[in-house]
Amino acid sequence: MRLLDKKSSSFLYQQVIDFIDQQQKTGALLPGDKLPSLRKLSRQFEISVPTVKQAYVELERQGRVCARPQSGYYLMAQQVRTLQPRPATWAQCKPTEITCRSMIEQVHDAVHLPNTVALGISNPIQAHAPDKALARLMRSVLSKVSDKAVSYGPVTGDAKLRMQLAFRYQEQAVDINPNDIVITNGAQEALSIALQCVAKRGDVIAIESPCFFGIIELIETLGMKALEVYTCTEDGVCIDSLKQAIEQHDIAACLFSTAINNPLGSMKSDQQRQAMVELLEAHNIPLIEDDAYSEIYFTEHKPKPAQLYSEKGLVVTCSSFSKTAAPGYRVGWLLPGKFEEQAKRIKRAQSSSTPMLQQWTLNEYLLSGDYDRHLAVLRKNLQFNCERMRALIAEHFPEQVCISQPQGGSVLWIRCQSHVNTSDFFQQALAEGVSFTPGVVFSPSGKYSNYMRVSYGVKWGDEIEAAIMTLAKLVHQYSDKTLSMGES
Repeated sequence: MRLLDKKSSSFLYQQVIDFIDQQQKTGALLPGDKLPSLRKLSRQFEISVPTVKQAYVELERQGRVCARPQSGYYLMAQQVRTLQPRPATWAQCKPTEITCRSMIEQVHDAVHLPNTVALGISNPIQAHAPDKALARLMRSVLSKVSDKAVSYGPVTGDAKLRMQLAFRYQEQAVDINPNDIVITNGAQEALSIALQCVAKRGDVIAIESPCFFGIIELIETLGMKALEVYTCTEDGVCIDSLKQAIEQHDIAACLFSTAINNPLGSMKSDQQRQAMVELLEAHNIPLIEDDAYSEIYFTEHKPKPAQLYSEKGLVVTCSSFSKTAAPGYRVGWLLPGKFEEQAKRIKRAQSSSTPMLQQWTLNEYLLSGDYDRHLAVLRKNLQFNCERMRALIAEHFPEQVCISQPQGGSVLWIRCQSHVNTSDFFQQALAEGVSFTPGVVFSPSGKYSNYMRVSYGVKWGDEIEAAIMTLAKLVHQYSDKTLSMGES
């Protein structure tokens, strides 16, 4: 057992820092790893707990570790060029139709390619899959309701599941009646219903920029136009840019990830979220909040839903279990606000109902408490994966590359040099067994050509590290190739 040199001129807390440095250099501690507990190091070095705490606080001040409430201190990725907010002079966009349909189709096709490391899909539960627990519950449910499992269910969904969801919102002070909730076939159907409730063909929908490409494609499919609003890498949609957009355009509705943006991983504070709702309701503009990632937060507290701050009922909340439990179950939900009757009518006309067996299974999952225990482990694993992947990218990609620092979710947003078009090597990456998502699909006008999204919602292993190395090689190749072409 190593002891500290108490006769040394170096402070004891500094010697603890030196010990952590050595552990990191030897690979005994990796980005995302939890540091030894205060009491463990106190006993190991025969020093006081406050001395160890002083060392950890100093490491936190230096940005080398982060403290997680009731969990401990964790090592962060070092030498990472963190993606900073774009300048406030970001050019205001005009309503537009989608220009990247072909690339979106290629991204979707790549999801199911065999022998491919799927870094192009946001599937957080891969970091901690609850498949065995859900399979056990489904077998139990099926044994009790086998005669009803193949029947149609209520249009609005299982009453018990709606009750469970209402309880969860009520815990956040959102006054929700279970009868108001509409169960949908995933969040995508919830978003589709919400858009049809608040807008019609030809209307302008304000979206984040960058924005999840599924939303962009949905807006176009419904015959609407998307208006990109500047979105900060840290705080989400910029209120000043939103005000400017409202002044310059006839906006029918806004569709924002009010909790955690995909692909930025940015998150508004509760105060900022409230200010946004007040602004929109002052102009009678409905807000559709895509709340699919709100359970996957890395902050101390779960973000409050925008629904909480609505005074006029103009906030429509859409979410699902796809990012937290079972994407294949396709169970989502809708809190329709004042648009309840329209939402139920559209649901009835659009899909009639949502499969009941999956709803019953998820209800049992929530009732047992296993869902919340699963979420706690999932968030922990995703934070670990996030820091490890950021460190790998910082180490192997060109030094000019900048990386987001998500406050939740399961993806990293990476900016390459301006002359690099990540779409150029998308097919080559697939040929080498790795998928990612080119940046152009996150903008209806084709912005972000030098960006890429990669997912850390994975089961970590050697193949993940090899996949990052493959992407790093391609970024190096195309950085050098396009730069030399420009010079010639």
